[in-house]
Amino acid sequence: MNKDIHGFHAHVYYDADTIDIAREVCEAARNQLPVEMGRMHEKPVGPHPAWSCQLAFAPEAFADVVTWLAMNRRGLTVFTHLETGDELVDHRDHAIWMGSMPALKLDMFEK
Repeated sequence: MNKDIHGFHAHVYYDADTIDIAREVCEAARNQLPVEMGRMHEKPVGPHPAWSCQLAFAPEAFADVVTWLAMNRRGLTVFTHLETGDELVDHRDHAIWMGSMPALKLDMFEK
């Protein structure tokens, strides 16, 4: 694994109609995988254009976590990105999408 990759974040996107499904998916991921589950945000936070919950994990868990999310996301959009220390590049260039690809608010990372 590349030494510049410190970890990964997967952001599960949802709305008022899908929050219960998102909670089930995120809690199942937390219970079955080596991930740290963040809060269930009921508003857009940071660069994210939708409500979201973050799942943080180590590079060694990438294959297991991403495979599990692909199989268990239940129709939700999942945005995954590297953690290298360069927020703009990580969110813009090192992105992996499952589902729709809504535009992120990247201007907050511009120098």
